[in-house]
This record gives sequence, structure tokens and C-alpha cells, in this order.
Amino acid sequence: MPTTTDPARPATDASAAQPAATIGDLRRLAEEAQRAYRPHDPAGRAIFEDLFVLELANNHWGSLERGLRIVSDFAEVVHRNAVKAAIKLQFRDVDSFIHKDFRASQDIRYVKKVSDTHMAWEDLRTLVEAVRAAGLVTMTTPFDEVSVQKAVEFDVAVLKIASSDIRDRKLVPAIAAAGRPTIMSTGGSTLADIDAVVDLFRSCRVPLAINHCVSIYPSEDDELDLNQIDFLRARYPDTVIGLSTHEHHDWSLSVAIAYGKGARTFERHIDIDADGIPVSSYCSQPHQADEWFRAFNRAKAMCGGAAVAKRQAPEKEVRYLDALVRGVYARRPIAPGEALSDANTYLAVPLLKGQMSCRELDAGSTLRVAADADAPVLFENVSSAVASDALPVIQARGLAA
Repeated sequence: MPTTTDPARPATDASAAQPAATIGDLRRLAEEAQRAYRPHDPAGRAIFEDLFVLELANNHWGSLERGLRIVSDFAEVVHRNAVKAAIKLQFRDVDSFIHKDFRASQDIRYVKKVSDTHMAWEDLRTLVEAVRAAGLVTMTTPFDEVSVQKAVEFDVAVLKIASSDIRDRKLVPAIAAAGRPTIMSTGGSTLADIDAVVDLFRSCRVPLAINHCVSIYPSEDDELDLNQIDFLRARYPDTVIGLSTHEHHDWSLSVAIAYGKGARTFERHIDIDADGIPVSSYCSQPHQADEWFRAFNRAKAMCGGAAVAKRQAPEKEVRYLDALVRGVYARRPIAPGEALSDANTYLAVPLLKGQMSCRELDAGSTLRVAADADAPVLFENVSSAVASDALPVIQARGLAA
């Protein structure tokens, strides 16, 4: 766990450190899980960069046909916008996930929804293969240990830890032991919860990304807390940070803000308006995902390249600025060998090709070739401290003489 001596990871506040799993607990459980699951060779963090996660959840409603249509409809939008995307399923071993005495319950919403949307493993395998065949990244949220095994069996590329499962002392180590790149959502979590999972995945050398998430369905604009992206990036500087959102008013502004803050993976629930099934307000339909992707591409273009070095100005920008620079003109006839000064030169626009400008004029400059009054002083006719290799640039800029 972090301590006060770690500047990048300040100590967890006391109020947040209640019954969360310690790194020792999770490491021990991970070692046990390693015996049950053969680790996959982990990929690097690059898979998380600019990754959209499209959460299919249970919107297939137990229908393979509906699930395949959702995959097909969203794959078309993904490819049209040239973004990288995963379609994420939810895996539950329903027979063991729901207690046998409650499987027929109709008054417990979660139990009823899981039961009503149950899909056979072979149908889920078919959906995984459909996602792969569509050129998308395969991904799932396993909600139990059997589901982790199935994800490995189906060779799912990326796993997800749901916000509700961050403190699950059996499931989290099992997911880490699977060795697959994993994204964790942080809705409702404490710092201690997040720290423990981050430390576990580091110890297992498994790539992990962290999504800022507000688990309110739907979320209002003033509940998004996008500044948490800044907090997570500062606390976990070597980890990809993303945004998992359940908002229902906007598909363009929040992704632009999040990208500008450094979020690099983005998640929303998806659905289609079909079969007479109502679409939840926090789910994105294909036309809304199209708006989302277009806003991302525009934000990415606006932000430009990496923030670790000064940008290189494009030629059109250089030409525009050169047109605003003043050139050196002779105030009176100047003889060879005479030093250039305010007494015998002045600055004015326009700048002509090959002309010395205010950028090159210095106290040690002397003229080698005579110049008439009001004539441009050409750089090639001046002895100057300015490097001679600047001559090609000076000869190319400005107006033709």
C-alpha cells in the first residue's frame, strides 16, 4: 500500500481505509488462483490507448440473434469512424451465481434480470467470435470465477473488473491470474480499494487501466466529476486512465473534455431500438455512438501530438509569420565595411527574399557590398554572427525582390 513517502501516491486517508483488501491478502489469493488458471502472456498497455469499450451488457435479452445484430450495427459505425473499439459482454455462470432458492424470484430486480437474459455458453462463444470477425477487440466482464475460466477458454483479449467487484477477494485475484489486459471501473470505490487492485496487478505484471466511473444510472452532467481524471492520472502516472460514463444528455462534450484531460479509454453502454424493447436512457444507439466517435476524432485532432516536446511549426505557419517580419533597409548610402546601426539602417515591411530582417540584425554586422539609400540590405552581403547556414531559409522567405 502507498505511504506518505511516495510522492506520486499519497497515503490513503483514514476514512477510506476501512475493510478493503490489503495487497497481502490479494497477493496470497492471486497465488492460489494461479494454480487454477493458466496465465496468458500479457500484452502491453498499448491495447488501452484510444480504446472505446461498447458495453453490450444484457441488452441481447438472452437472444443470440439480437446480440449479433447489435454487434453488426455497431461494428459498421466503428469502422466508418476509424476508431479502435471493443464490444464487451457480461459473463455469469448463472447456475452458481444465483442461489438455488432465489432463481425463480421475480421481485429481486438483479436476480430477475440475470435470469431473464441468461444465454448459454455456446451462444456467448458465438457472440465473442462475431466480435472478433467484425474486426473489433473481444472483451468481457466476468462476474464469477467460472466466467473467468470461460473468458480464457474463449480467448477473450481484455477483461473488466466491474465497480461492484473491486473488493471481491476471490474474483479480482482470479482475473489477475488470467493474465489478460484488464480495465477496472472505480464507481463507489475508496482509494484503498483502487490501490490494492493496482498493486496486485503490478505484482502480477498484468496490464491494468483505470476508468473513472460514476455508478449512477443515468448520470446527470453535474454528477460526472471529470476532474477525477486529473486525480487518477496524478496518482497512477504509469497507468492508462479512462472514462466510463452513464450520462444521457451528451455524446460529444464529455468525451472531448475527457480526452483533453488525458483519458485514453472510453466506455458507454450500447443498445439498439428493436424488438419493442425500450432503450435505457444511459445506453447509446448507433447514431449516438457515431456522434461520440466523431467528437473524439475532432478532439484528438485539436489536441495534436504528444505533450512532451515543443511542436514543430508547419510551413504555412512559418510563411504567414515571415510575412509580418520587418526587413533591414538602408537609411542612406552605406559603404562597404561600414557597421550597420540605427544611424544608417531602418526596419520596415515588406520583407523581401534574401533580405536581412530584424531577426538577424546585431551590433557586430558590417556591410561587404555597398547599398543605396532605401535599398534592402541583403543578408549575403553582410558579415554577421548569424550562422551562414541560415542563408537558404532567408533566401526562400518573403516577397520576390
